[in-house]
Amino acid sequence: MAEEQWCGIPSEDVFTLLNSHPDGLSQDEAELRLARDGYNEVSAKQEHGPVYRFLKQFASPLIYLLIAAAVIIFFLDHYVDTVVILLVVLANAIIGFIQEGKAQNALESLSKLLVPEARVIRSGVSSVLPSRELVAGDVVLLEAGDRVPADMRLFYTKNLRADESILTGESVPVEKKADTIDTGCMAFADQKNVCFAGTLINQGQGRGVVVATGNKTQIGRISEFIRESKEMSTPLLRKMAHMSVILSVVILIIAALTFVVGLFRGFETVEIFMASVSLAVAAIPEGLPAVITISMAIGVNRMAARNTIIRTVPAVETLGSATVICTDKTGTLTRNQMTVTQAYAAGKLYEITGSGYVPEGDFLLEGAKADPLEDKALVETLRAGVLCNDASFRGVDNIDGDPTEGALLISGMKAGKFYLPRKDIVPFEPEERFMATLHEKEDGSKIIYVKGSPEKILSMCISQFNGQETGPLDPESVSHAAEQMASNALRVLGMAYREVAADVERIEAEDIKDLVFTGLQGMMDPPREGVTEAIRNCKTAGIRVIMITGDHLKTAYAIATKIGIETEGALAGKDIEEMSDGHLKELLGKVSVFARTSPEDKLRVVKLLKEMGEVVAVTGDGINDAPALKTADIGISMGITGTEVAKEASNMVLADDNFSSIVAAIEEGRDVYSKIQKILIWTLPTNGGQALSIVFAVILGMTLPLVPLQILWLNTVTAIGLGVPITMEPKERGILKRPPRPPKEPILTPLIKRRVIFVSLLIVAGAYLNFFMKLENGGSLDAARTIALNTIVFFQIFYLFNSKSMYEYVFRDILSNRIMLLGIAIVIALQMMITYVPAINSIFSTAPIEAADWLMIVLVSSSVFFLIEIEKYLHKKGYFS
Repeated sequence: MAEEQWCGIPSEDVFTLLNSHPDGLSQDEAELRLARDGYNEVSAKQEHGPVYRFLKQFASPLIYLLIAAAVIIFFLDHYVDTVVILLVVLANAIIGFIQEGKAQNALESLSKLLVPEARVIRSGVSSVLPSRELVAGDVVLLEAGDRVPADMRLFYTKNLRADESILTGESVPVEKKADTIDTGCMAFADQKNVCFAGTLINQGQGRGVVVATGNKTQIGRISEFIRESKEMSTPLLRKMAHMSVILSVVILIIAALTFVVGLFRGFETVEIFMASVSLAVAAIPEGLPAVITISMAIGVNRMAARNTIIRTVPAVETLGSATVICTDKTGTLTRNQMTVTQAYAAGKLYEITGSGYVPEGDFLLEGAKADPLEDKALVETLRAGVLCNDASFRGVDNIDGDPTEGALLISGMKAGKFYLPRKDIVPFEPEERFMATLHEKEDGSKIIYVKGSPEKILSMCISQFNGQETGPLDPESVSHAAEQMASNALRVLGMAYREVAADVERIEAEDIKDLVFTGLQGMMDPPREGVTEAIRNCKTAGIRVIMITGDHLKTAYAIATKIGIETEGALAGKDIEEMSDGHLKELLGKVSVFARTSPEDKLRVVKLLKEMGEVVAVTGDGINDAPALKTADIGISMGITGTEVAKEASNMVLADDNFSSIVAAIEEGRDVYSKIQKILIWTLPTNGGQALSIVFAVILGMTLPLVPLQILWLNTVTAIGLGVPITMEPKERGILKRPPRPPKEPILTPLIKRRVIFVSLLIVAGAYLNFFMKLENGGSLDAARTIALNTIVFFQIFYLFNSKSMYEYVFRDILSNRIMLLGIAIVIALQMMITYVPAINSIFSTAPIEAADWLMIVLVSSSVFFLIEIEKYLHKKGYFS
C-alpha cells in the first residue's frame, strides 16, 4: 500500500483538497508541475554495459593467481608459458560472459505497461495527452478497454470494473465506486475508489483525479523494490566463491613456503620461482569453471525439452536444492478462468465437471451422472445465466467479457443451446447488485431473466420454480444452499425470471420485482490439471509448498486444502503487517497459505524464509510477483500468462504455465548438482596430485618431475576431455525420493575431502615411482618427465570410472557412458601426440618412451580404480562417514 491513503478522501472534497481548479488544472499549472517534477515514467537504465560484464568474468581469486603468474613469467622470458596461461584465462572469461546471457530488463518492462496516451480534462476542455505528461491534480477520463495511466482517486463511476489481477492476483474484475472508504489504512486491493496505474478497465466509465504518477504509483513502487532487490547469488555460486577464496589462500601460502624452502635448499632464485609458479598452476583447477558451466548448460537443454526455460544458468542447480516453493495461486496453481462447479435448483445440488472456458463437462447428482435437461428448474437456472449475460464465446478456451459471465455462459453450453432475442437490459450496478435482460420467446411473449447476489435475488422473489410448477418460496433452504456453496470458496449468484406481457419493450430497475426464483450457480477459479500430483511429488521430494496470493483468504485456503498444501490455517496480509519478524518466522514454520498480500508482504515472507536457512523458489506471473521473484534464490515465472515484468525478473520460465513442470525441473536440477559433485570429486584430487608433486620435489631438493607447461597441459586437456564426459552420465535412480541437501552443507563434503587427500597422495606416489625408475634405468630427464606426465593422465582416466558414482559400485555400468569412452580415447591420442611428435616434444619438454614404460604406467595408475571401489565398500559398511 502506498504511504498516502487516497481512499479516505471524501468524494466532494477531492477537488478542493487536491486541486484548486474545479474544471481541472490549467495548462500553465500543469506545465509548471511537470517542469518541477519531471517526466513521470517508470524508468530503468542498464547500470552496466557489456564491457563491465566481460571484465567481471575475471573477478575470481583463481584467475588473479593465473594472471599474476603469467605476468611474472613473461618478464622472465617464458613467452610460450605466458601465452598458454593467458589463453586459458581468456577462454574462461568468454564462456562466463556468454552464459551470463541477457541483462535484467524488469524495469524497462514496467514502463511498457504505462499507456502512451490518456484523456485529460484541463481548463474544462478534454484532450488526449501522452501519459508521461500527467501530473498530480489532473482529471482523467476512463472507459472500457483503457489501461489506467496513473494512480487516481475516483470521483465518478458508472458500472466501472477494473482487472487488477496483475497487481493483486484476484481473478474477478473489481467493482469501482466513488464513495469514501472509512476503514482507514487497508491493502490497496481493497481500495474500491482508487484505480491503479497499469490495471485494465474491464467495463463502464469513470473519472478520477491523479494522485500519484511514475515511481510514486503502486507499479512504480514495485519497480523500486526490483531496483533495490540485489541480484542474489545462488547457493552453489556462494559455496564455489567461498571455496575459491580458501583454495587461493592455501595455494598462495603453499607457493610462498615452497619458494622460501627452495631458497634455503639452495635452488636458484629463478628456478625456485618457476617451481612456485608450477605449484600454483598445478593446484588451480582452471578448467573447473568451464566444466561446471558445461554441466549446467546441458541441464538447461534438458529442462527446455521439459517445458522449462532457464534464463540464468546457475538457476539449474539452485532449483535442485530448493527446500521451499512460494507460489502464487491465480494463473499458477489455478487456470485464471472462472468455472461454475456447482448449481442448485429445486432443492438439488449438482456438481459440474470440466474447467476453464471449454464447454465440455458432466452434471453429477449425488455422484451419479445426470441429464441436466430432465430437470426443468436446472434448465431455467442455466438459461438465466446464459441469457442475462454480456459475455460471448469466441472458441475453445476463449471468451470475450467478464470472467464471471463467461463461466455462466460455459455452464449453460455444457447442457445445450439457449437463445432468445434480447430486447432490453438493466445493466449491473454495484449498488443494486443485479442485472436483468428482457427477451422475446418463440410464441411472442416476453420474459425477464435476472441474476445477482443471492440475498438481492431472494429479496425480489415471491415464488420458486420447482421444475414442474411455481410454488411457495423457501428462502431458508436457498440461503442454506448459498452458504454451503460459499463455504467451499465459491462465488455464488442467484437466478430468477418474470414473465411479462408481449407488448413490453423496455424495462427499468423498478420493474424487477415479483420474480420467480430458479436456482443458484457457484463458481471458482479451478486448480490446474496435474497440480495436485505435482504438490504431492514436491512433498515426496522433501519440498514444502507455500501459497502467497492477493486473492481472498477463504478462497486461497479452500484451493490450498483441495490441492494438498499442508497448512495450519491461513494468514491475511493485514495480519502479516502487524507481526514482528520473530512472530512471523514462528508462524512460517506451520502456516502455508497467505492471502490478500501486497508485494511488500510477499517480499518479506521470502526474505524471512531465506533468513531461516531455506533455499527459496518463488513462482508467479504478475507484476506483484516481480520483487519476490528477483529476491528469491530462484524465481520462476509463467511463460503464457506471465507478464513481461515477471519473466524478466525471474531465473526460469515455465513454457506451458504448468506447475507440474517444476517437479521435472527439480529432478534435472538435482541431477546437475550430482554431476557437479562428481566433477569436484574427480578434479580436485587430480589437481592436488600435480601440486604435491612439486611440493615434495622442492622439500626433497630434487628435480621437478613436471614443468609448468606440462601441468597446464594436464589441467586443460584432461579437464575438457575427461571432466566434461562426467556431465553426460545417466540420471541416477530415485533422485526425487531423496530429501533436498541441507542448505548449509559445504560443497566439499567429508567424502570429497577424504578422496582429495587419498587420491592426491596415491597419484604423487605413482608418478614418483615411475619417474625415479626411469632415471635409475638411465632414461633422460625429459623421458622421465614424460612417463610421470602419462602416469598422472592414466591415474585420472582410471579414477574417472570411479567417479561415475560417488557411493555406488561402477562395475555394472562401467561402459554405459559412450561420451566418456570417446573422451578417454581422445585424451590418449593427445598423449601419444605429446609423447611422440618431435615438434611438440621441443615445446613441452617431452620425449618418446618405450613399450615397457607404458606397461608400468598402466599397472601403477590402475591401482586407484580398485582401491576406490574398496573404499566404497567400506563406506557402505559404515567404516567411513
